[in-house]
Amino acid sequence: MVRKSARLQRHSCTEGQVARLYMKNLIVNADDLGWTAGVNCGIAEAHRNGIVTSTSLLANGGAFADGVKTVSALPRLGVGVHLNLSDGKPIAPVEQVKSLINMNGEFSGGPETLLLLLTTKSLELKEVQIEWNAQIETVRAAGIRPTHLDGHKHVQMLPGLFGIALRLAKKHGIAAVRVSHEASTLRAALTGGEESSSVILKQGVQARGLKLLARDAHEMAESAGIASTDYFCGIAQTGVLSKKGVLQLLASLPDGTTELMCHPGYADADLQKSATRLQESRQTELEILTDQEIRKKIAELGIRLINYEEIGVSGT
Repeated sequence: MVRKSARLQRHSCTEGQVARLYMKNLIVNADDLGWTAGVNCGIAEAHRNGIVTSTSLLANGGAFADGVKTVSALPRLGVGVHLNLSDGKPIAPVEQVKSLINMNGEFSGGPETLLLLLTTKSLELKEVQIEWNAQIETVRAAGIRPTHLDGHKHVQMLPGLFGIALRLAKKHGIAAVRVSHEASTLRAALTGGEESSSVILKQGVQARGLKLLARDAHEMAESAGIASTDYFCGIAQTGVLSKKGVLQLLASLPDGTTELMCHPGYADADLQKSATRLQESRQTELEILTDQEIRKKIAELGIRLINYEEIGVSGT
């Protein structure tokens, strides 16, 4: 409740705002907009006919232009920047980001590789800032006003990188950031009784690791005047999300604002050729996120579906 109290003091909330502060708010954010046209189409479908309220755009994605076109027709869909250091080519000139790329001029790997580079001081933090600034500027130049920043494969949570994300948020007037601290109680609910799954167990360990890598992230964001959600979930269930789990999550949702991360989409030819393990699972998630029973349950429980713009402006 500490973050809520601090926001309440900072915004001098009216009684109506206080009520909104403590109600159950849910941001359903679809990652990877701009990956392929099929992913873009699935995200749009999950927003129009489902519960997705927010998405995050890969500035260097192969379907970036299509992603921009897609969201231009969806004015109520919040759009953030999906900060990336793991897949594809950089936006910034290669000579300015040499420590971030491999011999092929592409980003050098996933979180484990990046963590090793950080540990050995082989990754230049100033180059990370240059590249992420270029990614944000690319999204803004396309006519999008970002609602928040988050990270592809949660890269923003690696040591030294969360502070860069906060500085860039301040620079660009972006009011919110994702803090990838998965709440253990919500993780347990969202598993839908499949706690023994090897994938969930492995990703659950990763979720706990992220908490340790940036344990002060909420406090850092608060000090910087940047909003974040009270709770976050979806790491352990990446690629194995179930309808049963989502229904259990909704029944267990705490007061305040929670983000559920998801990855809906259509498995088009470009997705099948790309370097992602999330293939058919994206279509499964699309079916879950547009399921009528889930939409009905949200209404029954009085859960308010919002996006990051609403917590950044009102402090809810």
